[in-house]
Amino acid sequence: MPPSASSNWLKLQKTINPTGKSKAPKRRKHDKTREKSPSPTPSQSSHAQHEDSEAGPSSAADNGPKALRKMVEGHVVFTEKQRQPGKYLAVDCEMVGVGLEGEESSLARVSIVNFYGATVLDEFVKQRERVVDYRTQWSGIRPSDMVNAKPFAEVQKLVAELLENRILVGHAVHNDLKALLLSHPYPLTRDTQVLAFKSKATKSKRIALRNLVKQELDLTIQSGEHSSVTDARATMAVYRIHKKAWDKLLGAFARTDALSLAVAGKRKAGDEEGEVEEDEPRKAKKAKGVLPGPEGRKGVSSGLSTVVRRGSQVQTKGKGKSRGASGAGGGGEDKAQWWAQLPSSSSGTKKGSIKL
Repeated sequence: MPPSASSNWLKLQKTINPTGKSKAPKRRKHDKTREKSPSPTPSQSSHAQHEDSEAGPSSAADNGPKALRKMVEGHVVFTEKQRQPGKYLAVDCEMVGVGLEGEESSLARVSIVNFYGATVLDEFVKQRERVVDYRTQWSGIRPSDMVNAKPFAEVQKLVAELLENRILVGHAVHNDLKALLLSHPYPLTRDTQVLAFKSKATKSKRIALRNLVKQELDLTIQSGEHSSVTDARATMAVYRIHKKAWDKLLGAFARTDALSLAVAGKRKAGDEEGEVEEDEPRKAKKAKGVLPGPEGRKGVSSGLSTVVRRGSQVQTKGKGKSRGASGAGGGGEDKAQWWAQLPSSSSGTKKGSIKL
C-alpha cells in the first residue's frame, strides 16, 4: 500500500490544480490536434476558390493535364503579358454549306489563340453566296452570327499578318489554310495530326481531334456544337504536352531533308561536270570541221549506206564496200563519183520513181 501524501503536498496540488483534474491538459492537447483539420465552412471554401482563381495566371504556363484541361475549358485568368500573341499561334476554322444542296464548304469563322490559350482573334466571315446549310449542329454558327461578320479579304489579311514569322499550330492545318487561301512555311508549321502519327503517339494516320484530346487529356470536346476557340485551345494543349519531343522530331526531319538536298545538289553538279568533260572532244571535232562518227566522214552520218541495184548486181556504197558479180572489180572512180550514176529528172521517168 503506497504511503499517504503529506498535508503540505495536498495543499500544493490544490494550488496548482484547483479542479483536481490532472488529465485535463492532455485532453486539451488532444482537442487541439482535432481542431487543426476542421471541415471547411462556406466562407472558407469560397476563399479557397478565390485563391485558386488568383493563381490562374501562373497555372496558364503549367503543362500538367489538370491545368491544360482548365485552359481548354476557358477557366484560366491571364496576365496582360500572356494575352499577347507571342511566338506560337493555334488556328481553327468553322464552315457553312453553300452551293447546290449546301455541299460546298465556305469559311464562316476563324479563331486564333496563343500559347497560353488566350484568344487573339475570333471573327465571323461574311458570305458572298447564299448559305444553304449553316451546319449549326457541328459548326455552332447561326444566321444571327453573320450580322456583324467581316468580309473575307479583311479577315484573311488579319490572319496573314498574325501568322507572319510565327509558328502555326493546327490539327490537319492544311484544311484551315486551304479555307483561308493562305500558305505557311513548313518549318514554322506544327500539325498535331501528322506529328501524333509520326511520333507514334497514335496508330491512326488521320486521328480526329476529339479522339486525340480524349487520349491525351481525358477531356471530351465536340460532343455537341463545335467551338473554334475551344478546338484551337485543345490543339494547343496537345502540342504543349509533346512540344519538346515533337520539336526534336521536326529538327531531325529538317536535317534529313537538308542532307538529301545537299546530296542531290552534289550529284547534279557532278553530272553537269561530266557532261562538260564529254562534250569537250565533240567541241574539238566541230572546231576542226569533223563530224562525230567512227570514221569521221564528211556529209554522211555513221551507219548510212546507199544501195544501188543494176540487174543482178547489188552494190552497197557509203562504207566503201561492194557486193555482187562485179563488186571486186569496181574502180576507185566509180566509188568516188557514185552520185553521177544516179538517174536524173531529164531521163523521162515519172516523179517519185527511179529506174535502174
